[in-house]
Amino acid sequence: MMNRPLLCALMLALVATPATAANLVKTYSYFSVGGRTLDDIQKQLSRNGPEVKSTGSRHPGATQMAFTTRISYAQSAESCRIADAAVTVKVKVILPEWRRPRKSDPDVRLFWDTLAADIKRHEERHVEIAKNHARLLEDALKASPAQKTCEQAKAEAAAIQAAELARHDQDQVRFDRVEGANFESRILRLMRYRMERIEAGQLPPP
Repeated sequence: MMNRPLLCALMLALVATPATAANLVKTYSYFSVGGRTLDDIQKQLSRNGPEVKSTGSRHPGATQMAFTTRISYAQSAESCRIADAAVTVKVKVILPEWRRPRKSDPDVRLFWDTLAADIKRHEERHVEIAKNHARLLEDALKASPAQKTCEQAKAEAAAIQAAELARHDQDQVRFDRVEGANFESRILRLMRYRMERIEAGQLPPP
């Protein structure tokens, strides 16, 4: 059994991609954000957002991940192989929740709605990346060739897991890097889209 937690904290965004992940257990938690102005909200996010232990900084959202792999082996007189493998990803998505004042400015409400949706999309994309790699890991383990002994089979399984989780970590970091670079232009684009839909009557006003 291998249990590896990974805290992926991020800056913001997300698109859903199809995935047939092994097993996924997902929960949500929320932290409160107050304030009437954009500056107030920014300060609240910086103060109350989840902390990344590796950097000590806080982020507007985060996803905690733990991979657990269960492997069974079949031994014969001449070899040992992986009979079955099951990978489970447990994720906890941490999101902000604005305690909206009764008379908050419509522009602030519009920005918050846009920002909150982008943060959630971003975190859900991290979950999708983890699901995809869980499936790849499970498939790779099941396709692993038989070894002479079960000790060798276990060593091969450990190597497969380490390689796939390293690729998973690289994909998560790469995604954050791209999202961070495009954040401002993406938010402005989303706000224009929301305004167009509000003006067309497709969304209620903020």
